Amino acid sequence: MPVRFETDGHIAWITLDRPEALNAIDPESHAALVAAWKRFRDEEDLRVAVLTGAGTKAFCAGVDIKRMGDFYGKVPAGQRVEVWNREPGIGGITRNLEVGKPVIAAVNGLCLGGGLELALASDIRLASANASFGLPEVRWAIIPGQGGTQRLPRAVPPAVALEMI
Repeated sequence: MPVRFETDGHIAWITLDRPEALNAIDPESHAALVAAWKRFRDEEDLRVAVLTGAGTKAFCAGVDIKRMGDFYGKVPAGQRVEVWNREPGIGGITRNLEVGKPVIAAVNGLCLGGGLELALASDIRLASANASFGLPEVRWAIIPGQGGTQRLPRAVPPAVALEMI
């Protein structure tokens, strides 16, 4: 399973579990995260969720470009925007899915692209000493499409946000 969902009392622990791929989001992990957020939202006993990544190298390196490219390559070009806009964003919480409860991102290692957008969509972000953050999409002239450029300047001082972008 690319995502582990565990509970401890009133806490949901949601772990991206693809350490061999730096916990990058592929179609399966995206679907599993959406299901995890819905479960968290719907289970009344759960009061807070902690999102983290398995292993020590990465919280989440963003979208698994090769795997998502394969997925969207099957959708006719004229329908890709429609399919994308129907989706609840990267991993289910960056767009179109409100969980209504606090989400904590426990960041360890790399937190890049869509991974940073996941962390920014969380209510609280805690970072380990080895955490590093960035939006590498801009190097390839791609707009971070899940709120990264909008949420980042609200989370850190504008000068720091500009440096990261």
